[in-house]
Amino acid sequence: MGHNLLEGKKGIIFGALDDQSMAWKVAEKAVEEGAKITLTNAPVALRMGQIQELADSLNAEVIPADATSEEDLENLLSKSMEILGGPVDFILHSIGMSVNVRKNKPYTELNYSWMEKTFDVSAISFHKVMQTAMKLNAVNEWGSILALSYIAAQRTFPDYSEMAESKALLESFARSFGYHWAVKNKVRVNTISQSPTMTTAGQGVKGFHEFFDYADKMSPLGNATADDCADYCITLFSDYTRMVTMQNLYHDGGFSSMGMNPAILDK
Repeated sequence: MGHNLLEGKKGIIFGALDDQSMAWKVAEKAVEEGAKITLTNAPVALRMGQIQELADSLNAEVIPADATSEEDLENLLSKSMEILGGPVDFILHSIGMSVNVRKNKPYTELNYSWMEKTFDVSAISFHKVMQTAMKLNAVNEWGSILALSYIAAQRTFPDYSEMAESKALLESFARSFGYHWAVKNKVRVNTISQSPTMTTAGQGVKGFHEFFDYADKMSPLGNATADDCADYCITLFSDYTRMVTMQNLYHDGGFSSMGMNPAILDK
């Protein structure tokens, strides 16, 4: 049961693929809390996933958009404002992709053209979304922009490859763009550094299941689930966090503050 935390608010959710996606859970929670939303993903992802099922269940429209294309983003934002009746109050960027990871390229032998694609899809797209939205005045005052990150932006996780640098860039964009948007229109921009989560994308990373178990044991509260992440996103879309901006917020059961957990040694 919702608490109407987003009553009267409008938003755009990027990245829902299937019911394991964090963006899928956020979309469900946002509507449950009273928001009206549009959904978007790249055309190839729309063909692979089940986003239309989600849209039908939430009475939301799906607008295809390649987040690396400024033209597509302009169309997405313009159509969303038309459908929702004006500028939005929140946007979730839940996008990440590495061809090097998919093709099991060792970190010391990366294909640089693939790396550039990784950065464009996983991080630069975040800047493009914000720049386009600001240009179109597509976000209301005190709006909230979120992107999903990971602690590999700060620490070394060898199998995460150049996605680590992508997340570091993503977090830097939140700080830098967050300053400019706060000054211009009081819009806040943050990233959430989430626990390893059993999503379709996450499980594609080499050794993911072993690391998921390790992080779960290392974290005093255990790993935060996709549902937990959705709840946290809702609070950051709500008016209760109006003065939080330019932050990377750890949502990981305490993992980011741990050095060693005796539970690991006992095993």
